[in-house]
Amino acid sequence: MALAYDPANIIVLGVGGQGNILASDIISRAFSEGGYFVSVGETYGATQRGGSVVSHIRISSKRGYGPLIPLGEGHVLVGFEPLEVYRILREYGHDTVRVIMNDRPLYPLDALQKKSEYPPLGQLISWIETLASDLKIVKATELGKKAGHAHTQNVVMVGAFAGTGWIPLEKERYLAAIRETFSGSLLELNMKAFELGYETVVGE
Repeated sequence: MALAYDPANIIVLGVGGQGNILASDIISRAFSEGGYFVSVGETYGATQRGGSVVSHIRISSKRGYGPLIPLGEGHVLVGFEPLEVYRILREYGHDTVRVIMNDRPLYPLDALQKKSEYPPLGQLISWIETLASDLKIVKATELGKKAGHAHTQNVVMVGAFAGTGWIPLEKERYLAAIRETFSGSLLELNMKAFELGYETVVGE
């Protein structure tokens, strides 16, 4: 399938403990097995304190690229936390950037201690809509619980990303990557999470 952008630049982002590194690994494996050149780079904040965790995925049908996406050149953001989405969108977004986002906030310690203010969710969504050409909101935490555990929200988001078709790839490639990653009861749990994310987006 032809890429609208080559390289196609995907940013998977969240905070420590949300599992977005694993999500980026599944996406990367899927495209690699699909025959694409894939480069992956990661940046970490203070993950043990809920700091920022950002994965850069660059996909090309022509050649390998450096792993870090230049500022202003993100094509799709897969966001696990709204405030982080807004922050990264301001740095890497452009006129046609698209965003798929879990809408459940994870409040930083400073906000919980009333040392700083976390913007209202509605305000954050409005800001993101202003900056993105397309925004899909996914109730990934709730869908993860429906699959069997809230921690599967990361695989729910992989399914939702796959379902958008924004960077087209056969669904089976993702399923194969999940089978390579999990086994036993965890495989069953995460396959269900992927399907719930996929179905919530397909046909919208």
